[in-house]
Amino acid sequence: MAVVGAVTALAGTNPLADAEPSEQPQARVLGGTSASTEEAPWAVALTDTYGNHFCGGTLVSAGEVVTAAHCVENQLTGGERTPDEIRVIAGRTDLRSTEGTIGAVDDVWVHPDYRDFTSGDDLAVLKLAQPMPQRPLPMVQPGDTEAYRPGTTARVYGWGRTSENGPSSDALRSVDVPINSDRSCKDAYPNYDNRSMFCAGFPEGGKDACAGDSGGPIVSDGKLIGVVSYGTGCGRPGTPGVYTRLANYVPLADDLP
Repeated sequence: MAVVGAVTALAGTNPLADAEPSEQPQARVLGGTSASTEEAPWAVALTDTYGNHFCGGTLVSAGEVVTAAHCVENQLTGGERTPDEIRVIAGRTDLRSTEGTIGAVDDVWVHPDYRDFTSGDDLAVLKLAQPMPQRPLPMVQPGDTEAYRPGTTARVYGWGRTSENGPSSDALRSVDVPINSDRSCKDAYPNYDNRSMFCAGFPEGGKDACAGDSGGPIVSDGKLIGVVSYGTGCGRPGTPGVYTRLANYVPLADDLP
């Protein structure tokens, strides 16, 4: 599963997406189906200024996109991507088309406790230069625990790899995965922290997020409950995807720039 090990792995120029698969957790939709931005208008793709897709995100208000903190790291320099290095594309099901809206980023907020995705707090917010016309997705309520009840079905969206060794998808895809218990998540990832994370996937594998899905949405009951963060491989048995537990971070407004 990869950093879209839960739907979290970066594509394009991101080394995590281009590197050979390994047993190490990586930032990454496998076994899913075609989706569209008509059904998910809030699903956005993040690209560099040359149009290279590297992550996903979720429009949570007309002017704000939630993504993963590791998505705003520049993998080539080790520093943080500046706002003028990021473009937000909404309403574009197929990234080869010219449909939809391209938005510039005015500011980037990264959770102050973020160090790396395996340590948690893998959360960032992009403040857009201009509001987007697409419908945003409501976020989970603060402190909600029912949204993360084991066995609950959630849906992940992204333009990431459709197989562990395959290329990224040009068109948006989605996959349904069950939320796992904290105990099974801890068994798979010893550093798992249920304060900042939850995991989802089938014990037998086969359905998961993958490289290029990082930062994208995982949705349940019509609400954004998490952000694709990391995992090991894509869709491997016993290695569910790990996501940022958004209920423990909302409201975000108090921390935004």
